Amino acid sequence: MKPITAILETSSVNDIPRRLLSALRASDSVEKLLLLLPPGATTTSQGDLLLPYVPCRHSAHGSGDAMEATLGLLDTPFLLRLESSKNLEPEPTALHRMLETAASTRASIVYGDAVLQDHRGEIQAHPLPRYQEGSVGDEFPLGPMQLWSTTAIRQARMPLDLRRPGLRHHAWYDLRLALSRISLPVHLAESTCLLHRPEYRSTGQAVFDYLAAQPAARAESEQILTFHLQQLGARLLPPFRAFTSDKPFPREASVIIPVRNRLTTIADAVASALSQETPFDFNVIAVDNHSTDGTSQILQELAARHGRLLHLVPHRPGLGIGGCWNQAVFHRECGRYAVQLDSDDLYADSHTLERMVDLMRERQCGMAVGSYRTVDMDLNPVPPGEVLHDEWTDANGPNNALGVAGLGAPRAFATELLRSHPFPDVSYGEDYAVALRLSREYRVGRIFEPVYNCRRWQGNTDADLSPVQAKSHREFKDMLRTVEIRARRAIVSSCNMSDEQQ
Repeated sequence: MKPITAILETSSVNDIPRRLLSALRASDSVEKLLLLLPPGATTTSQGDLLLPYVPCRHSAHGSGDAMEATLGLLDTPFLLRLESSKNLEPEPTALHRMLETAASTRASIVYGDAVLQDHRGEIQAHPLPRYQEGSVGDEFPLGPMQLWSTTAIRQARMPLDLRRPGLRHHAWYDLRLALSRISLPVHLAESTCLLHRPEYRSTGQAVFDYLAAQPAARAESEQILTFHLQQLGARLLPPFRAFTSDKPFPREASVIIPVRNRLTTIADAVASALSQETPFDFNVIAVDNHSTDGTSQILQELAARHGRLLHLVPHRPGLGIGGCWNQAVFHRECGRYAVQLDSDDLYADSHTLERMVDLMRERQCGMAVGSYRTVDMDLNPVPPGEVLHDEWTDANGPNNALGVAGLGAPRAFATELLRSHPFPDVSYGEDYAVALRLSREYRVGRIFEPVYNCRRWQGNTDADLSPVQAKSHREFKDMLRTVEIRARRAIVSSCNMSDEQQ
């Protein structure tokens, strides 16, 4: 028997492209093909498949019941999950390389990179991120071809408490996390397939994909992640620490605006910050990261007219956004609370700052997060509209934070905590790093209505990342999650030891 059973979800046998069928037929590694079809779909093939295939009909192939039924047909050492079937062409030696890697590493899953060919015939490499312990999000990209170990699958499904046929949406995600507890998936850093005319969506569009998920699906994803963290010994339980301090500060709050080359938006951002009406004293710290487009001159002129605005230029160029934040936070003029405002965004009204600070005070938070509305440069609403991040709960938010890309905006922090836990000096994920660290230990306050206008335009830092940049960003956030999981496991272990001693 050949070692691989291929599995492919498709609306009809006739929708499978000939190039994919030809590659599977020519392979000396593929025994048969499991076709995941919707109820009532035809199994009449385009000519003759010339490959043994088994139709598996189910209305929801992501459900636990459907996955159990599919895995029940698995009698080969490996399962090859195929995605993007309408434009997928495996490399001739890819399956041999994946099988060899699986044998050498005993990995639960082996996955590889792809090459993209657009409608003009131009080729672009599409590297995928390396899998880490912190690669726990349900949207982690394993790519179009994934080799899953049957031995690992059976081991993961053996304990009765890990068989969860009641799942309706994310059974394969649940299985992936279970497999990662046996051995981490291995990334084969080479091309395994060619994708012809892949659907193009900019990263600025894809960043909001999670909002399209049904509430039930999002809740199920949280349930799966929480269970995984519990199995790892890294699940945090409330209550979380209140934060209070009597250290003196020159004022109650500072609005922090890191900026580089935002000639067209910086004046609006500063005006929004200065327009805040509060019963307490605050200032605005614009950290000008050696702008070269006239931004610096605008800030100099505004600072000369407004005593509340501090125009701060780091002593050296080349800092990331996180490094700019640190310049403001450690400045002697920074207030007790540091509140974020991006250089191309605006507060929703003149009371946002007061609401954020009041929340920090009343709930004794280490951090607070508001909600925002996406708008264009003229403040007209644009999709997706209101972004509330209402998946956060006081009881499980710190655990669920490991499965999402971010917590929302605007963000407010206790300055004293930021001085103990500085931002990483990067320009992506710096806020997420601090949010994970603080939520590990301290209360996080939330406002579930828009208090911030997030402008979406071509100048956004996440507007159109290359595949290489997207890979780098993903690996950085997964590294942060890896660090957090290990730190939280140590906390849980320490608490368990204390309970046993008592």
